[in-house]
Amino acid sequence: MDIFLQQILNGLVLGSIYALIALGYTMVYGIMGLINFAHGEVVMFGAMVTITVISVLTNAGVALPGGVLVLIGLMVAIPACMLLGYTIERVAYRPLRNAPKLAPLITAIGLSIVLQQAAIMIWGRNYIPFPPILDHDTIDIFGATITQLQVLIVILCLVLMAGLLLVVEKTKLGRAMRATSQNPGVAGLMGVNVNTIVSATFVMGSALGAIAGVMVAANYDQAHYYMGFMIGLKAFTAAVLGGIGNLGGAVAGGILLGIIESLGAGYIGDLTGGFLGSHYQDIFAFAVLIVVLIFRPSGLLGEKIADRA
Repeated sequence: MDIFLQQILNGLVLGSIYALIALGYTMVYGIMGLINFAHGEVVMFGAMVTITVISVLTNAGVALPGGVLVLIGLMVAIPACMLLGYTIERVAYRPLRNAPKLAPLITAIGLSIVLQQAAIMIWGRNYIPFPPILDHDTIDIFGATITQLQVLIVILCLVLMAGLLLVVEKTKLGRAMRATSQNPGVAGLMGVNVNTIVSATFVMGSALGAIAGVMVAANYDQAHYYMGFMIGLKAFTAAVLGGIGNLGGAVAGGILLGIIESLGAGYIGDLTGGFLGSHYQDIFAFAVLIVVLIFRPSGLLGEKIADRA
């Protein structure tokens, strides 16, 4: 039972991060009906920039608490990733907005590769350790353990996700986003600047992605130029699982996928008689994607689709 509870806790931490990243995918899809496959690289850049800032400060002898150093790193990484997200929208999507949907999709994939190569040129191919400035003290819960950092990650993810849902549902910007999602042409006639709303969607998703990247790097104590690719695919899987285009679905899908993946990692050895180890946990994430696409392409909660005039 303690092993089961441990995997549930691990899945909750992992799923919260997946959900936060999945929101970036689902917002762009809800507005434009397209998948931003470069979003994973935005997550990676957020982690890399934060680690770089922290390393520069610590090497310069700046004596500040670990949490403050991470916050300073985020204050640099978030604007950088917001600018990167805005650039992706302008370069890969806006010029191709009226083109066949395959064109911006291929462009986004190409841009993802370009960003990976840029990361290699800046930070190299090796894993970059996260500076040891955060406490990893554990909390015991009925035989299972979770670190204080992981508790903070889950709480922060839930707060950010709730804040985004509040912005979309209760603010003027959110109403403009929902109007653009339903019908960009009519929204433009009603005074909504569609270009601004689309750019704002990319910028908001990129800010959340930067924070998620730091969470991943801090949780695993390392970052890598390729980290955004796999975690981006899993977050996309989470968005599809919950119902891409549905914010609540992205949150539910992310948490559910994280728990499924963690349970799979914990029990895959028993299920296969020791043939497969826990490092094959990715099998479960993409098996879930295949099953969902076959039996319920709209996702568990389904996408809210409005009739367009």
